[in-house]
Amino acid sequence: MPALSTIVWVGAGVLMGVVLWKTGIALLRSLTTPLPPPPPPGEMRRVNVRYRCNVCGLEIKLTLAPDEDPPPPKHCLEDMDLVAPIYD
Repeated sequence: MPALSTIVWVGAGVLMGVVLWKTGIALLRSLTTPLPPPPPPGEMRRVNVRYRCNVCGLEIKLTLAPDEDPPPPKHCLEDMDLVAPIYD
């Protein structure tokens, strides 16, 4: 008759195998699901864009816009420059 510790180790191994199997199947299923359709025109979309005024140095972060590539805002009567994200 096997020792109790052997049964515990085998049970833990089977449990970890089942968890890994379920996680793998869920990951593969998430890769095969289609993307949701884009929102209708005119509806606000989430964006993460930063702009800087090249005259005075003011920086703004745009989080909502009507389209995915919003035009740059104006500040000091000039178009603001797009700033590349550092940590995103």
